[in-house]
Amino acid sequence: MALKGQSTKAGYLEWDSMLILLQKLERDRQYKFQLLIAVGCFTGLRASDLLELRWNDLYEKDELRVREGKTNKFRIIRINPQLKEMVTRLHGLMKIADNNELLFLNKNRTKAVNIQYINRRLKEIATIYGLKIPLSDVSSHMFRKSLGRHVWAINNYSEKSLILLSELFNHSSVKVTKIYLGIKQQEIGDVYLNL
Repeated sequence: MALKGQSTKAGYLEWDSMLILLQKLERDRQYKFQLLIAVGCFTGLRASDLLELRWNDLYEKDELRVREGKTNKFRIIRINPQLKEMVTRLHGLMKIADNNELLFLNKNRTKAVNIQYINRRLKEIATIYGLKIPLSDVSSHMFRKSLGRHVWAINNYSEKSLILLSELFNHSSVKVTKIYLGIKQQEIGDVYLNL
């Protein structure tokens, strides 16, 4: 979270790179961060909302019902089958006995981890796994941007997908969504490459 008047910069993961990272994290038994990245990228929820989730919100469910903390907007998110399967598998691997338990507990199992810890750990993960993203752009906010960039790409970079994303992200306009996803910056950069 930035201080008032201060801008922040977050990057995004290419979708295929994110999926490969999830496999590597599972291989290395880094289940908590595998789950965090997966749920964050597949739902587009803010980190503060992710930290409120409990196993019974996702486990054996077809949709996630959540009231966003920042906007107080109620959302129903259909759970992607790939995410649902991963949640089920991780539930077993992590030996979860109480489905009312928070998804992302701290090491003392008393409360959720904090966002500062998540951001610090994500930078470590980016380094360890050689993610193609500058460390200064690595933060929990990259989950939302990764989803947005993926939706935009699979819809052939259409204006319609930007309208949908604008609604999903609760932006005031498509212009804000373009800025948020760094699209204008990329388009201007592409002009120079295509000369």
